[in-house]
Amino acid sequence: MLLSVLNFAGIAVFAASGALLGVRRRLDLFGIWVVAVLTGVGGGVLRDVFLGIHPPTAIEDWRLIATASGAALVVFELHPQFSALRRSVLILDAFGMGLFATTGALTALHHHASGFAAVLVGITTAVGGGVLRDVLVNEVPLLVQQRDLYAVPAMAGATVLVLMVDTGISDGQSLIAGTVLASGFRLIALRLKWRLPLAPDR
Repeated sequence: MLLSVLNFAGIAVFAASGALLGVRRRLDLFGIWVVAVLTGVGGGVLRDVFLGIHPPTAIEDWRLIATASGAALVVFELHPQFSALRRSVLILDAFGMGLFATTGALTALHHHASGFAAVLVGITTAVGGGVLRDVLVNEVPLLVQQRDLYAVPAMAGATVLVLMVDTGISDGQSLIAGTVLASGFRLIALRLKWRLPLAPDR
């Protein structure tokens, strides 16, 4: 139940971040809806493809696209309430990333993936929707721009979840701990401008 709830929450949060970016780029309602839905369910579709779940859950369960659509409409109507769209996108993206990193990893474990594979699936689930969102609106993906820590927090959250589940800790506690770690790590990295090093010039 908790996995399902967090999955819906992650879709809503990611879809809202996609819709906000669509608003910032002055897309019309349909454009905002497309970006929001693909942002919300894109990572989950990639997860299901890797795990051999056919058809992907986002296509099979209408509630997932409905959740993303609802988030898009809310943002479309209420976006003037957001005082700084760029900051709102980054905060929503961080929470969506954390939720998807852990729910993706746990879903992989439930489908008998190894711990290593579960971490990789968690990372893919976390970054897939955001990359699709940024490509659709012609932005440099957050995954690679300015050396921001993005995949690294996702990996940290997914790894913590896998380790906790392997030691017998409940799925619920593992989900919460991994999500808080990944999202918090991302937000702290943004605030303190943590960067990965570049290759030295020669």
